[in-house]
Amino acid sequence: MAEKITARAKNYPDWYLNVVKEAGLADNSGVKGCMVIKPTGYALWEKMQRGLDKLFKDTGHVNAYFPLFIPMSYLAKEEEMAEGFAKECAVVTHYRLKAEKGKPLHVDPTAELEEPLIVRPTSETIIWKTYKEWIQSYTDLPLLINQWCNVVRWEMRTRLFLRTAEFLWQEGHTAHATAKEAEEETHRMVNVYRTFAEEFMAMPVLVGPKSDGQKFPGAVYTLCIEAMMQDGKALQAGTSHFLGQNFAKAFDVKFTTADNKKEFAWATSWGVSTRLIGGLIMTHSDDNGLVIPPRLAPTHVVICPLGRNEAERAPCLAAAEKLAAELRDLPRNEFFGYEPLSVKIDNDMKNAPGYRFAEYELRGVPVRVEIGPKDIEKAACVVARRDMPGKEGKTMGIPLTGAAAHIDGLLRDIQKALFDRAKKMRDSRTVTANTLDEFKQLFPVSGDEEKELGLDALKFVYAHWDGTRETEDRVQKEFKATIRSLPFDGPAEPGTCLFTGQPSAQRVVFARAY
Repeated sequence: MAEKITARAKNYPDWYLNVVKEAGLADNSGVKGCMVIKPTGYALWEKMQRGLDKLFKDTGHVNAYFPLFIPMSYLAKEEEMAEGFAKECAVVTHYRLKAEKGKPLHVDPTAELEEPLIVRPTSETIIWKTYKEWIQSYTDLPLLINQWCNVVRWEMRTRLFLRTAEFLWQEGHTAHATAKEAEEETHRMVNVYRTFAEEFMAMPVLVGPKSDGQKFPGAVYTLCIEAMMQDGKALQAGTSHFLGQNFAKAFDVKFTTADNKKEFAWATSWGVSTRLIGGLIMTHSDDNGLVIPPRLAPTHVVICPLGRNEAERAPCLAAAEKLAAELRDLPRNEFFGYEPLSVKIDNDMKNAPGYRFAEYELRGVPVRVEIGPKDIEKAACVVARRDMPGKEGKTMGIPLTGAAAHIDGLLRDIQKALFDRAKKMRDSRTVTANTLDEFKQLFPVSGDEEKELGLDALKFVYAHWDGTRETEDRVQKEFKATIRSLPFDGPAEPGTCLFTGQPSAQRVVFARAY
């Protein structure tokens, strides 16, 4: 186990922060609640961006950019959204500072804005103000736009990647001629997120609607993907919202239909953020550090030539360079985003081999290749897979001839193995509660006492609920558990609510969540 990292079983929150720091992903910044994303962390985000962006464009979407500042009056037009975001907003009221000799720098009181500006917490309002100018006829629809940007939500309790005052994300905003088209888009995009989570992140997710208590302010309904982290908590990893005509009516966005009538446009919005990086860490990483699925790895393979002196090292380095070239020259394919494999040769011999190997384990490189003098004698190499640390993941005597093809196949095997392992963990910790006593036993302590629980104590719990906001709020208050999803593929049988005895249409998933 890496000495720099607290064991997951000992203190999971500390383990998470240790991995973020020691793997070089992010730091806290000088601005409270904000983070500095370091090059390794940003490279991971870039890989996520490229994968998602292709999925968006494959479904007909294009990218645009809208302003960071939103007039307060825009937010006020959508009452439910204004109420939902009011406590999180950062507000700009002045446009100039005053520097006076002998006095500290201060806001110029004479430079007050005519109207306060909200620093973008989400962009529905300013985008629909713009769409009023862009949408005149049914021929202008559908309008399928996404933007990559940053947003600010003034969170008081923050944690790197999972919850910060400023974060990076994408937000899609679409306009449609009919409710049917908008609802199809809402479902299409949550399934795009499912594809990305499961096929790129190797993170199994539940897909389905949120409860009314958990849906997006201003939405008719919200669909989500929910993943289980290794501590049994849920992570909302992506949302897709059917907004009905709420925003079109708020901003008077009408279009002329094919039969020359006036109609309000139908809307959706959908987004994921750098929170996905936190989800990836907590789904796959271990006590040795970061584990990255190969499809998203900034570096796929590191090759470590060995040797005690220059005479021993030279042939090992030459073999490393030849193998690296062969790996980079492998045919490009969709699995790796039609990009060459990213290969690093570590020829820094100042540190002992064990130290070098541990550093690449810590940083999550999927495959490590070792080439020493004895390997050269056999025209072979040692290949280690990151998802199986230690001797279990090492294969000796891989012939250098054909090693590139072996590693290409191994990367695909690792991707699948990570998904299978995460799904097995989630499924083994998904249970059903049929009585209130069973439910109480599954959520036995308050959220503040979770450090006393074992790593496998928390679970996803299927239970009947009467569908009311009152019951939902009561469960959250008493058990610190929320309804995470009404899964599309969950058990659909009707029953009786555990908490009120009223009829229940289906079981829903309760969990503690990030």
